[in-house]
Amino acid sequence: MPPPIVPFFLTSTTLATAAKPQRQQPPAQSQPQPPSCGAQTPADALAASYTARMRLNPHLALRLFDHLLRSGADPDPIAYALALARCARERAHPAAAQLHGHAAKRGAASHRRVRNGLIHAYSVCGMLHDARKVFDYGPEVDMIAWNCLLRGYAQGRDAGALREFFARMPARDSVSWNTVIAWCVANGEHEEAVAVFQEMLASNECQPDRVTLVSVISAIAYLGALAQGLWAHAYVCRKEIEVDEKLSSALINMYSKCGFIEGAVYVFENSCALRNVDTWNAMLAGFTASGCSERALELFTRMESSGFVPNKITFNSLLNACSHGGFVEEGIGYFERMTSSYSIDPDIAHYGCMVDLFCRAGLFEKTEEMIQMMPMEPDAAVWKAVVGACRTYNNFELGKKAGHRLIEAAPDDHAGYVLLSNIYALDGNWKGVHKVRKLMLDCGVQKVPGSSSIELDGVIHEFISGDKSHSRKREVYEMLSEICQQLKIAGYAPDTSQVLLDIDDEDVKESSLALHSEKLALAFGLISTAPGTPIRIVKNLRVCGDCHNAIKLLSKIYGRCIIVRDANRFHRFREGSCSCGDYW
Repeated sequence: MPPPIVPFFLTSTTLATAAKPQRQQPPAQSQPQPPSCGAQTPADALAASYTARMRLNPHLALRLFDHLLRSGADPDPIAYALALARCARERAHPAAAQLHGHAAKRGAASHRRVRNGLIHAYSVCGMLHDARKVFDYGPEVDMIAWNCLLRGYAQGRDAGALREFFARMPARDSVSWNTVIAWCVANGEHEEAVAVFQEMLASNECQPDRVTLVSVISAIAYLGALAQGLWAHAYVCRKEIEVDEKLSSALINMYSKCGFIEGAVYVFENSCALRNVDTWNAMLAGFTASGCSERALELFTRMESSGFVPNKITFNSLLNACSHGGFVEEGIGYFERMTSSYSIDPDIAHYGCMVDLFCRAGLFEKTEEMIQMMPMEPDAAVWKAVVGACRTYNNFELGKKAGHRLIEAAPDDHAGYVLLSNIYALDGNWKGVHKVRKLMLDCGVQKVPGSSSIELDGVIHEFISGDKSHSRKREVYEMLSEICQQLKIAGYAPDTSQVLLDIDDEDVKESSLALHSEKLALAFGLISTAPGTPIRIVKNLRVCGDCHNAIKLLSKIYGRCIIVRDANRFHRFREGSCSCGDYW
């Protein structure tokens, strides 16, 4: 098997210097006798000794391999494999290529373990062309080689090549399926991740393991598909899959993001022996996102008393809880304790939480002081919090300045242009609105259409604002008409300031609001579920103020608990109230 054509730095003092040394020839009159069957020569014993040391000290594998060569002994295939594994961990492509050249000269490159080590090292180093050459050349490859190259494709960006190679595999084990499912999750293909998992179950090739379930449950969490999440949790219990820290954290995160916070609490309270800082952080984040700020602060007190040391992620969730719960003094105290008690230097996320805390309270002087004391440049999240608060408190001057800074920080994000346009519109400055929209157009930035999804019997139904293509559109629009009628009877007036268009026709503005995706999804939920059943909606953007206030009233009219997860947080509507703490 020829090595790839790369410079092997043959003049270096490491591997390449150890070309087979000249050995002193014994006198002709004393020819050594061949060893008896099963006997081991001193060179073989020395090589075996080095291989054993490489097993015990994998971090020294390359150095020990170099010493092995200098000793004059021949490396065995296991030694090559251990050295190549170290190359893979260090992403050391030149060393892997050099080992390949050395193995090829010694005739060891065709050995199964060496070939697998080469494929793995080249794959993780991003040298797929070289990995594929080793894979295609020589005798038939085993499952390890297939999986090594599959992981290489998963690390690349060619989704088509990954799928094609996966389909070509003569057999697939749990590692194969886990690789593809994890790739789907990492690349935002969450629905496909669930579909691949279902295909895995149908194939009967292997049983899902703990790694499979962590990835699948993470995908379900993103989709907000509670029914699928409940099934996945039941599968874990039915198959008696061990729930470790990662799986328990994934379950807590899934239940939290599906709006079923009590399910998250159940998993957390039943994982006492498995808790680590990540488990506590998952529960803290769940309480925070669900608007349970007081419970988040209580949980942090329990965490400290249990002897767990909080980290940066802990304080990020904690400060976020203070921000959304309106606990200004508590937030200031935690921010100071983070440094004084735990020696944690605040990062941009922590400063962003403090800015958001002051913004929500309308404390703009403290907001500007916090921004000025930041040791780093404010990012888009900081300016977005300022613009949102300025819109709520009608602080148009600061809002305009922050809006322009937001566009500078994230010129490709449509949210900055929309928020700044909103500030100008609320101030009645339509020239400013058109100027911002022209800038957005000139920069080639398009507004992402609002979409909302709702799960019914394990199937996810998606609605796009203004879209009329759903299969049950007639029933949905009839229900939407009833919703609007019920709101009028209750005395609700649509907040047409949310429709920031330079038009005078209020009816046009009201009809535009009625077709927002979250209202379409809610209408579908009302006609598709039994009375009293909670309705869970996931939206890709932030819920607008009109929809928030309308859904809050509708939760009382229809006697439903309505949970909406948007791009910012959870909104839990019950009996005409909402505890999310958001502003518009």
